[in-house]
Amino acid sequence: MKHETVITLTTTFESHAQETDDGIEFWLARDLQHLLGYSKWENFLNVVSKAKTACEISEQKIADHFADIRKMVDLGSGSQREIDDIMLTRYACYLVAQNGDSKKEPIAFAQNYFALQTRKAELIENRLLETERVSARHKLTSSEKDLSSVIFQQTGSNNNFGVIRSKGDQALFGKSTQAMKSRWKVPIKRPLADFAPTIILKAKDFATEITIHNAREHQLSTEPAISDEHTKNNMAVRKTLLNRGIRPEELPPAEDVKKVERRLASEEKKSMKNPDALDTAGG
Repeated sequence: MKHETVITLTTTFESHAQETDDGIEFWLARDLQHLLGYSKWENFLNVVSKAKTACEISEQKIADHFADIRKMVDLGSGSQREIDDIMLTRYACYLVAQNGDSKKEPIAFAQNYFALQTRKAELIENRLLETERVSARHKLTSSEKDLSSVIFQQTGSNNNFGVIRSKGDQALFGKSTQAMKSRWKVPIKRPLADFAPTIILKAKDFATEITIHNAREHQLSTEPAISDEHTKNNMAVRKTLLNRGIRPEELPPAEDVKKVERRLASEEKKSMKNPDALDTAGG
């Protein structure tokens, strides 16, 4: 997510925050509906219902975080009518966001925005970047499993999958997997990808997806043929990166993705158990 987008979304979400006479921060569900990109109120209510269930499971009182209200709205004719709305605490908003589709940019932002105990845009941005990297690592793991499966289906064996993957690394980095592990100080038994920055994870995933597609499309039936395809795809991705001024082998390693994943999970668990910390965020 672009820095400018994070700043804009932060400002937008904060501009819709309100306070009760007792100083409790809240958002109106009708506002949050549009902030999260839901066009229909009924569809958004389904997400709110799931959030209430999550609230109950966390042993929090639903009434403390979801307050039903009625309000008057102006109609085009100049008249008014009364509609339903819900006052949502920061914790309630967090649960709503958690039950939304994180592939949608506003929801991915909201999941992190409401989880943090501060509203500083730079911290939100950092957490979003960490979440994006973990997702990219999971995606690469999935595509590599798919490639292994394709190799087995079309050649009858996937014993050389590791060799094929290593050849892909050689083509992408211009160095062997072992050379890059030494450069990045990766523990011997850990995958190189666990310490790769997000752009490399996505580059490897893209090359792998192309290999999967072409192996199926052209019915590549031998491991050498698939290996050659994978090498060419990684070379093509490397060329693109170089053309944009990015040398994969010169990028610094990123933090152990497993450590990042554990930290994010711990923060999420704390947020679920301690809604008061969310409600007083930024105070």
